[in-house]
Amino acid sequence: MTTIANERPAAHRVHSAEDDPKHYLVGGGVASLAAAAFLIRDGDVLGHDIAILEESDVIGGSLDGSGTPQTGYVLRGGRMFESKYVCTFELFSSIPALSGDRSVTQEIFDWNETLKTSSKSRLMRDGHREIAPKFGLSENQISTIERLALEPEAMLGNATISDQFDPDFFKTDFWLMWCTTFAFQPWHSAVEFKRYLVRFAHLVGGFNRLQGIMRTPYNQYDSLVRPLRNWLAERGVVFEMNTTVTNLVFLEAAGVKTVDQIAFERGGLAGRIAVRPIDRVFVTLGSMTEGASLGSMDAAPSVKSKADGGAWTLWETIAAGRPEFGRPGVFSDHIDQSKWISFTTTMGDPTLLRIVRDLTGNVPGEGGLVTFAQSNWLASIVIPHQPHFIGQPDDVSVLWGYGLHVDTPGNFVKKPMSACSGREIMTEALGHLGAQREAETILSRAICIPCMMPFITSQFMPRVTGDRPDVIPKGSRNFAFIGQYCELPEDVVFTVEYSIRSAQTAVYDMLNLNRKPPAVYRGAFDPRVLYRAFRALHGLGA
Repeated sequence: MTTIANERPAAHRVHSAEDDPKHYLVGGGVASLAAAAFLIRDGDVLGHDIAILEESDVIGGSLDGSGTPQTGYVLRGGRMFESKYVCTFELFSSIPALSGDRSVTQEIFDWNETLKTSSKSRLMRDGHREIAPKFGLSENQISTIERLALEPEAMLGNATISDQFDPDFFKTDFWLMWCTTFAFQPWHSAVEFKRYLVRFAHLVGGFNRLQGIMRTPYNQYDSLVRPLRNWLAERGVVFEMNTTVTNLVFLEAAGVKTVDQIAFERGGLAGRIAVRPIDRVFVTLGSMTEGASLGSMDAAPSVKSKADGGAWTLWETIAAGRPEFGRPGVFSDHIDQSKWISFTTTMGDPTLLRIVRDLTGNVPGEGGLVTFAQSNWLASIVIPHQPHFIGQPDDVSVLWGYGLHVDTPGNFVKKPMSACSGREIMTEALGHLGAQREAETILSRAICIPCMMPFITSQFMPRVTGDRPDVIPKGSRNFAFIGQYCELPEDVVFTVEYSIRSAQTAVYDMLNLNRKPPAVYRGAFDPRVLYRAFRALHGLGA
């Protein structure tokens, strides 16, 4: 592996002709980690010939989890899991769980066999639970859903969801449950909405109870990232932390592009890595959690921009004058339409867990997302199985929640969520739970850390063909794009599956391996799935 050093320009280093290809992965999220694993497992690449370049000091990207009982735990977010994530579970079937007695995949399936998700209170109104809420769709709205499932994406173009439905659709409980499960907004892409309808058709029958939704035993950093990093580190993969890639220097001739150098900054100093034509570069484009800002019990988080990190800037730099590299501004230039706030609450008192258990009928980890249907913030909470962090004390519990309408004053706290401290966010949540009398006791032993994420649903912004580049862009000789902002036909963004599928596609194509990722599950073509979905949409039960 080429040593990254500022004292000697990497562009001047000499490689012997016998050197094996080197592999550089820009970004330390799950796409890069997966790509490294596929390179080793399926491409027979030696670990020491792989370097992951990450701008922060933590591997895992958006699959994060940190903190302590004393300072408060933090989860910016968590991706939904279900059994048809074929690329994800195929990869993790090769990765030992931290326990060492089985694979990560087997651990997850065993866990979900023991603790099945079945919500008894997907929605709450006036402090009361609603068991298996009806969708409340009209025949016209159902017809629109069916039309969208069949309509070619090219015909939808950059249309929004609100372009397709009448205003009353957004007042139905179907929309309320759909948008809070997947984080859609009416102004988001109709194409992405369509993809979700088709991709998750098999979940519609149990959607009002979140049946089929899977969980990891701990938070996704502890359950997924740590085992995968351990596996890579054992095989010699190099992790270059606090390294911001600022540019890729290309040689371009006769329509062929070759990465020649990787420009980076570390510790305020600039450096370059020489890249030969036989080397390979995998670039994670954009970032959902770029510019994320944490607040505290007494302070609201700030709203940052794409300038507060390197991911969007890098994409803009390399895409300038190269339309085949996509159009990053389509996704990054609409913060007011892509931002929302999550919050993680660490509690040293069991009162709130008891209240939620008695209100919802679910023990921690069993019920999943609970949405406050009357919330001006469109807020939801989930109490996972405890402990949610490895090493979390028995007398400490963790709650996670988020709000989609962050610029609207709350019902109980008359301020926009974006202007609220952790204490104020918890006060609002306790109001919806009807727990005002217990608020002082709960808040006295709680640490609520809000997190503003300006780009968290940017991948849902309306787009057209070409806004997201291909995994292997036209003319590429030695580089590929991976992550949430490259184009994978039929699969859905905002999922771990999408990132891992992009990595698997890139590795197999770049190494000319005679294999392909598993096909996207297409339950919408199964008559049994369609029958159950039809009955659920028409309120006939699953």
